[in-house]
Amino acid sequence: MVILRQCALLCLVLGPLFFSGARDALGQSRRDAEPQTLTAQAEQLFEQANRSRASEGVEPLSWDRALAEAALQHCRRMAAEGDVSHRYQGEPDVSERAGQAGARFSLIEENVAVSSRADLIHQGWMDSPHHRANLLNPSVDRVGVAVVASRGYFYAVADYARDVPAMTQDEAEREVAQLVRANGVAVLPDPTAARAACATDRGMPRAASGPLPLFVMRWQGSDLTSLPHALQERLASGDYRRAAVGSCAPQGDRATFTVYRMAVLLYAAPSPNEIKPFY
Repeated sequence: MVILRQCALLCLVLGPLFFSGARDALGQSRRDAEPQTLTAQAEQLFEQANRSRASEGVEPLSWDRALAEAALQHCRRMAAEGDVSHRYQGEPDVSERAGQAGARFSLIEENVAVSSRADLIHQGWMDSPHHRANLLNPSVDRVGVAVVASRGYFYAVADYARDVPAMTQDEAEREVAQLVRANGVAVLPDPTAARAACATDRGMPRAASGPLPLFVMRWQGSDLTSLPHALQERLASGDYRRAAVGSCAPQGDRATFTVYRMAVLLYAAPSPNEIKPFY
């Protein structure tokens, strides 16, 4: 017997798929039993996933200790509850669990299963279209897997994610500054004004000194390997000669998905007839 549940967070949207029968099959007995962590079985599921990805021409997954810790905590909860679910009462969802464990990611998916035989779990995921899509997703590059045994059943959780590099404020600013310079625009050495602009929703803080920029671009996201399209168009226009780049704390819910908040200020060459600023 194999009972599966699938959950995917794509574009920051959670979409669970439920297979019926779990509670009827497993919820009859909730005797206290300490679940046994099965490291070898978890490693086997990891290896099987990469073999399946290789056969489909998909890049292999790297093991992520934080994802594995999040998976293990949820796997133990499943064993304690006696049925399978992606979230129980009072428990954070998968993105919160992974974030609390220290994982950094821009996308996260989860497969869970319970089976009377551990060797059936991988094939069960591969035979289910939605679980298979999670496992073979080329957009994820890391995974953490956990397996525990309790009351004669094997519970498994696999958390797949796309890793986001951990960067300091200075590192994020250097990454974006390099992209700005590639467009032929010089980057000012002082990020103070850009950092102040980054921390606001619009306009320029009154405390900011120096000339006002002609254009301000603010955004936040996980990928700093390319610039927003609107900013690229401005840089390509040839109207700007100097820029300031700043980073600050992201706005909104920052407890789960990893994002960087950035601001780029664009200036023309010094001129007494500087045009009116645009925000």
